[in-house]
Amino acid sequence: MAQPLRIVSPVHKGTRQIQEYMMTASRALGVEPYEGHLLSYTTLYGPCPPSELTRVFGYKPSTLTGMLDRLETGGLLLREPNRDDRRSFLIRSTDRGARVATELRARLEDLEAQVVDRVATRDMDGFAAVMSALGDITRVQLRNEHEGGR
Repeated sequence: MAQPLRIVSPVHKGTRQIQEYMMTASRALGVEPYEGHLLSYTTLYGPCPPSELTRVFGYKPSTLTGMLDRLETGGLLLREPNRDDRRSFLIRSTDRGARVATELRARLEDLEAQVVDRVATRDMDGFAAVMSALGDITRVQLRNEHEGGR
């Protein structure tokens, strides 16, 4: 039987653990964890076009549309006309959405602080090196730094 992968398996497991950890907090605020992640991104980097969200999160356009519809109906996001491209729109968080994103961010900051307290600096440096190597080797850039002045 094949052994678990040394990098990909732990990264996947950690991602799922974080998602489960965030489930209760997210739902208490009226969003699913993946919606909270999208909301947090638009709060930090918005307004942004749906194409950026599709690229960053890897959702199918139809899945993204459903999420945007739910978040917009809940008063957490807005679709605004894109002045640079009249055929498209931009997504931004509302004030209420930004408050939800801020609460979710605080929960993640607390989780991260607890992890950092338990791990040696050299291990954190090693983790950063592994993640950097993944980016260098895959050459996958999920967010264009120049997009929208961000």
